[in-house]
Amino acid sequence: MTKTDLAGLLVVSVEQAVAAPLVSSRLAEAGARVIKVERPEGDFARNYDRLVHGESAYFVWLNRGKQSVCLDLREETARAALQRMIARADVFIQNLAPGAIDRLGFAPEVLRKRHPRLITVSISGYGEDGPYRNLKAYDLLVQAESGLSSITGTPEGMTRVGISICDIAAGATAHQAVLQALYARERTGEGRHIAISLFHALTDWMNVPYLQYVYGGQVLPRNGLTHPTIAPYGAYADHSGREVLFSIQNEREWAQFCAEVLLLPDLASDPRFHDNSARVANRPALNTIIESEFGRLHRDEIVARLEKARIAYGRVSTLQDLAAHPQNRYVQVETPTGPVRMLAPGTVVDGMTTELGPVPALGAHTTEILDEFGEARAAE
Repeated sequence: MTKTDLAGLLVVSVEQAVAAPLVSSRLAEAGARVIKVERPEGDFARNYDRLVHGESAYFVWLNRGKQSVCLDLREETARAALQRMIARADVFIQNLAPGAIDRLGFAPEVLRKRHPRLITVSISGYGEDGPYRNLKAYDLLVQAESGLSSITGTPEGMTRVGISICDIAAGATAHQAVLQALYARERTGEGRHIAISLFHALTDWMNVPYLQYVYGGQVLPRNGLTHPTIAPYGAYADHSGREVLFSIQNEREWAQFCAEVLLLPDLASDPRFHDNSARVANRPALNTIIESEFGRLHRDEIVARLEKARIAYGRVSTLQDLAAHPQNRYVQVETPTGPVRMLAPGTVVDGMTTELGPVPALGAHTTEILDEFGEARAAE
């Protein structure tokens, strides 16, 4: 998207944490005006850490280009101000605790009756129906509940995915649904309600292990950085312990790997390794051969051999490696405590990355927005 794609659209978001702010940040990047409604003490994600020269890393990532207005929605005047904003909005997003937005008087079905063109988005832990609908949910809880934890880690134990994958899955799913709703509204003139949950967004992504279990009776073991059903496909260390992860996808690549990387061309026809099923069955013996050769080499030598053989690979990078990675693209974002250079969004459109707006200070636009959406203006 470019900065003008959604220009003229107004998004009002009563949001906190990760999932809803991700949706609205993507809409802001595309040119929509996003009013972020925060409680007087602010979105609690502002205080997740203070590591970005006083700002929270999560908050800087997810709140670029928004306007911040502080409203205590327990007060009638604040609720009336929010009602006036919603009356002019194209999209209304919220991810408060289950039932909270309804108790405040902003139930999506009520808003949709008043404003038929409005697109409402509710993000919850487990959805709007079912026995778990009233449960609070956070990312790591849903990683466990969804079964993701059971397939993540090593044979010795489960681990957390290192980013907030359930929140991000929900936010990305909601963003896709909002764009679809906007497109549909252009043809029908009607908005719609979108319900997204962390659990269902993530379990959709869990369909492969789910189908393998339900239809094949298979529960694949946790394998760390080793693929459970393809060999060799995993991480192997050089003489200093630095790892390279590579993948063999077919028999042609297997022959090339044996000849040009291991320098053992006859290994390709060894009956223990003649096809992928045999290699998986004899993985310990295969690993011993690979580890023996790689353990004599520097990682750069391993990479050079893999490139020559046209074998797909990736270095197992630390965050220090990522910070200096030659493939990185960067953007600069203004924050209340100064500029931040950060990794650029993944999309490049017509050769250009998206220009990102500043991260707002808490309540930076409260007076301006309340004046704009004041009672006098609403009556005009």
